[in-house]
This record gives sequence, structure tokens and C-alpha cells, in this order.
Amino acid sequence: MQKKVFQLLVDNTSGVLSRISGLFSRRGYNIESITAGNTADPRFTRITIVASGDDDILEQIEKQVRKLVDVRDIHELKPEESVFRELAMIKVSCTADQRQNVIALAGIFRGNIIDVSDESLMIEVTGNSSKIDAFLHLLNGYEILELARTGIAGLGRGVEHVIRFD
Repeated sequence: MQKKVFQLLVDNTSGVLSRISGLFSRRGYNIESITAGNTADPRFTRITIVASGDDDILEQIEKQVRKLVDVRDIHELKPEESVFRELAMIKVSCTADQRQNVIALAGIFRGNIIDVSDESLMIEVTGNSSKIDAFLHLLNGYEILELARTGIAGLGRGVEHVIRFD
């Protein structure tokens, strides 16, 4: 099993995300992560999907998604040619005595403290998935009350895969 990151450029229409995820569901393909958002042109949405499977399955995913009516472009974002980021929001239970240690850990990972209460801190961390995983590993000694991860967003480096619709 391997993972691939696919970037789709699709028409910004109602139900497009449902149709794409439905294709994965019908075929029994696994989605590790999916993110979607508007592009600079409001007519289009950029969707980043991390899928897992063997080579044949990943090839089939690309071919099947390419056939969908709303899909304008699909290509693989290769790690060596792309930049990936993910956002995590982590609510950590901590006493006043523990607070400085958690803040120091967050600082090492360039995390931002976005909420403080008497019993907890909420931290925002952005970076690649391994950075977020490493930060979560260091928080093992603390109780994580809630965790929200956005999934991967990515763009290819340079202008090679930039698509312009006029």
C-alpha cells in the first residue's frame, strides 16, 4: 500500500464534492484526506485528495476521477515537486503549573496559542503531516481533550501545472 496526493481542479457547482467522494465509496477506494476550497477564480474549486492503495488502484482512481463531468484537471502532486501543509487545532488539558511547559513545546513547533482557560490551552500548528505527528507525540504526557486536523492542502512548485481558464 502506498499513498498518492491528487490535486483536482473542478467546476464550483453544487454537489461536486459529493459526486467525487461517491465515486470513491462506490469503488471501495480509501480516502486518507480530502480538502476543498475556492481558487483565485470563483468558478473553480481546488480539491486535494490523499488516497491509498496499490499501483493499479491508484491508477484507476486517477482515470475514474478524470471521467467525471465537473473535473477540469487532475494530476498527482509528487512530494519532491510540491509543498504540502496541514493545520491542527489541539486542546490540551493542563494546570497552571503545566501551562508554561506546553507553551514552550508549542513554541518549538511554531505553534500559536489561540485560546486559554483555567484548565486547558488550545494550540494551532501548521506544517507537513510529520511535523504535526511529531508535535502530537511530544504531547503524550498531557491529556488531549480535542483534536481537529484539516488534512493536506498542497500546490506544485513553479508554474508547470498551473492551469489558466480565460
